This record gives sequence, C-alpha cells and structure tokens, in this order.
Amino acid sequence: MPRLAFFVLLLTLIAAQTGCQGMSSETTISDPSGDADGSFDWNVPKGTPLPVVPDDNPVTEEKFQLGRHLFYDVRLSGNGTKSCSSCHLQHLAFSDGVARPSGSTGQMHPRNSQALVNVTYFPTLNWANTATTRLELQIPVPLTGDDPIELGVNETNSEEVLDRFRQDERYQQLFADAYPDEEDPYDFHNIIYALATFVRGLNSFNSDYDRYQQGDSNALTESAKRGMNLFNGERLECFHCHEGITFSNAYRDRTQQRPVPIEFFNNGLYNLDANGSYPEGGEGLFDITQKWSDMGKFRPPSLRNVELTAPYMHDGSKATLEEVVAHYAAGGTVTEFGPNAGDGRSNPNKASEIVSFDITEAEVNDLVNFLKSLTDHDFINNPRFSNPFLEE
Repeated sequence: MPRLAFFVLLLTLIAAQTGCQGMSSETTISDPSGDADGSFDWNVPKGTPLPVVPDDNPVTEEKFQLGRHLFYDVRLSGNGTKSCSSCHLQHLAFSDGVARPSGSTGQMHPRNSQALVNVTYFPTLNWANTATTRLELQIPVPLTGDDPIELGVNETNSEEVLDRFRQDERYQQLFADAYPDEEDPYDFHNIIYALATFVRGLNSFNSDYDRYQQGDSNALTESAKRGMNLFNGERLECFHCHEGITFSNAYRDRTQQRPVPIEFFNNGLYNLDANGSYPEGGEGLFDITQKWSDMGKFRPPSLRNVELTAPYMHDGSKATLEEVVAHYAAGGTVTEFGPNAGDGRSNPNKASEIVSFDITEAEVNDLVNFLKSLTDHDFINNPRFSNPFLEE
C-alpha cells in the first residue's frame, strides 16, 4: 500500500468512527459532557468558557498523560528521530523558532510551525484547511502524511512503531490507564486520541493582559495600554482579524449556540506575477480548493504568546514583530528581488481590511509592548505540559 493510501485510510477510519463530528461549523455543546466528573484541569480561569469536547473522545487525566508522553517521544516517528515536540517547544509557546521546520527525513515543510496555544478553541486547524475542524483530524497529518514527510509513519513501519510502545513497561501502564476497557489498546486511533487530549489541554489565559482584564490596573504598562488602544482602534484595524479570547478571527466554546464564522484572508505578503500568485507550497486555501480567489488566503493565527513565536507569517518570512507591523502599515510587502519578487500591496486577492496606515516609531513601540503583554509565562513553565522524560 502506498504511503499516501495509508494516510488516506487512517483518516477514513477516524472519520468513520467519529461520524464526521466537527466537520460542520455549527457548535451546540452547552454542557461539560466531555469531562463529566469535572475533575480535568483545563488551565482555564473562572469566567472563561470551556472548550468543546467531541463526544467520541471525552477527556480524562489518564488519556492526557498518555498523550503528553507520546508528544515528547521520538519513538512515535517512523525512524525514531523526531517527536511532536521537535517542532513544538514549550518555552516557545509550542512553536519552534525557525522559519520552516524539517521532518524526520530532512524534508523541509513549506509552512511555519504554528504555536499550540488554545487550539481547542479554533473552529479550524492548520494554516489553511477547512476540513481539519478538530484535533483528531489534524494529528494524522504530521503523523502519517507524506507531502511533506513529518513524523513519517507509514505502512512499512507502523507495526514497528506500535511495538516500541507495546514493549515498554511505562507505556503498558499508560495505555492501560487511558483505555481500561480495551484488551489491546495499541493502535493509532488511540494514539491520535490521546495526543488530541493532551493538545486540547494546552490553554493559556494568564498573561499580563489577562490580569489587566480581571481588574489589576497595574498589570499593563502605560505603553502597553496605549498599544492596546491602537490595536483595538479603526486606524490600525488589528482587532478585525485578531479578537476574542483567542486573539484570532473565530473561536468556539461550550456556550455558543450559533454557527462559528470561519474566514481566511490574503494579507498581501506576495504577488509573484502581478496576478496574485504566491510561492508554490504556500498558496493558502488555494492548495485545497484550487479556486483562484483563495490564492494566498490563510487563517489568522492567535496572537497569544506571539512574542515567543517568531519568525512570523505562514512561511516565517518576518523575523520580528516590528517587521510585521511595518508590513501592515505599508498595506502589504514589496519583494524587490529573487523568485518571489512582486508587490503584495496590489495583490488582487488581498483582504479589504489590509490598508496602509501611518504610524510613528513611538506607536510601533507601544503596539509591540501590548503584543508582548499577551505572553503567559506560567504557560511556558507549567510542569503539567513539560517533557515527562526530563523528570527522571
């Protein structure tokens, strides 16, 4: 069986077992049925709505701990060289600090590794894919996908990968605790669901900004307060694409009884042929739909912990927050030389929200200081999310 066929088969099996839950943007869960005993530690403060939990994958502490171990274990990759944490480092808010990561075979990924912060609240995952509406559908992509190869599990090594865990006494206990009703719990469905449970628990709501919102008037500096006003003002329009508890453009939680808006935007980063083209491999929603109007459209990422997640944009082409602000102030990026040369400001698919604006150096400093106030130092140091193998 070709590797792509193995990947498609795995996704098909998961979709069949979930009944394609989460494939719609309609959110109607209003009770904590996913953690019925209420004991799961969501790392979510009082007053913040809890995230949606799929009915077929209720959260348990045991499943979370199995997922935590798997997340940090290089034995989950086909050749035993990479783990999920290779591209998602806790001290960088579960991003990786490079423009584009390489997989277990050395193949370069065309897109920047996104931070794993509050992703359980996102109505879609990935940079640009309308179908990955839940973690259980996203995780098979890096696990078994072959374009590019990331962890590199395929039909030739999948049993070897499972045997690594079957033969490990620690995992024998972890799998038994997570799936107590199963005689043989060692399969990729259970691995994916445990990983989803761990990532579903990676929530961050304890930044200086959050403390300010909770009534601590001294939590933000005066500069950050001025930056917050700029961020939420119509002149810069940042808040149109980065709003709500996730500082993205849409989120879902258990209190919602309405369709969740799912939008993707072209921000004028490229314009290769003066007709709107983006570099191959990073063409946004167009990669999925093949509609020219979707060329260069991506999901706005969360800005929580954004200070830690450089470099920025879908391809890591902006090194600093100041460069990002300059891009938006100009209404897009002009690339003067090389294969990606073009004037992104005039990209025909550019979102109407992306318009140039005047901003002083002092205002840039204020805006960046506000963005830095979204850093949650407790999150990046929380031992609950850390590498369990370093505890030995």
